[in-house]
Amino acid sequence: MSNIYIGYHFTIEPKELGSEILIAELGEKAFESFTETESGISAFVQKDLWDETILEDIHILQSEEFTIDYTFEEIEQVNWNEEWEKNFEAIDVDGNCHVRAPFHPKTDAEFDIIIEPKMSFGTGHHETTHMMIQHLLEIDVTGMKTLDMGCGTAILAILAEMKGAQPIDAIDIDNWCYLNSIENAQRNNCKHITVYEGEAALLEGKKYDLIIANINRNILLNDMQSYVDSLNPNGTLLLSGFYHEDIPFIDASCTEKGLTYVKKFERNNWVSLKYVN
Repeated sequence: MSNIYIGYHFTIEPKELGSEILIAELGEKAFESFTETESGISAFVQKDLWDETILEDIHILQSEEFTIDYTFEEIEQVNWNEEWEKNFEAIDVDGNCHVRAPFHPKTDAEFDIIIEPKMSFGTGHHETTHMMIQHLLEIDVTGMKTLDMGCGTAILAILAEMKGAQPIDAIDIDNWCYLNSIENAQRNNCKHITVYEGEAALLEGKKYDLIIANINRNILLNDMQSYVDSLNPNGTLLLSGFYHEDIPFIDASCTEKGLTYVKKFERNNWVSLKYVN
């Protein structure tokens, strides 16, 4: 492969939801990295894997709910490390947990998690990660068999192990996330995390005391029965990756399956909910 990339620069309105959907759709193509910008996102694909029809079946570009414009350019030898450093911000949760890249300074936080952000920094999910960490900090997870579903960079699985959870399964459908989660678990000296590449079908026959699912509304609703079936009696389900207006749909799905609502966190219209079995 060459080091030449095609960079697409999208302006999106409304930005947050549109960026999330667009990244998900572009991720199904050959696009391999994304950066968040003031007005939307930039997306990058190797020129060897690009052709002029690459955006033809990106559905959100045809949606009347969003206004999206873009330009594209040829870029030679993208310095991804420089891109990460420009765009990735460390996450500090109540002074107790610090999620940072290797180029960020260490703090005095009790839980110090180091990740290589790579593609993850541009997904707009800092709020949801923050809230899921808040939930985990409040729970005594010692000895809990735990699932981090849609693990991304494995931040939440790593924190769960740091707090005493074990064993831990981390699952993501994306190959890059699978590989990056393995790297980050090793980087944080985790001994009890097993990473799998796949989706909810992998949960068949498995049981957990704690399930963490920070994905998006549609996937959560589609896979909710699998989560509930995999949750031990008195188990805890933590959900995020959706907006305040999505709460009625998520809550209806959970309660009709026998779960009991416990708590909510909200940041910038993003929401995280806690349920127990």
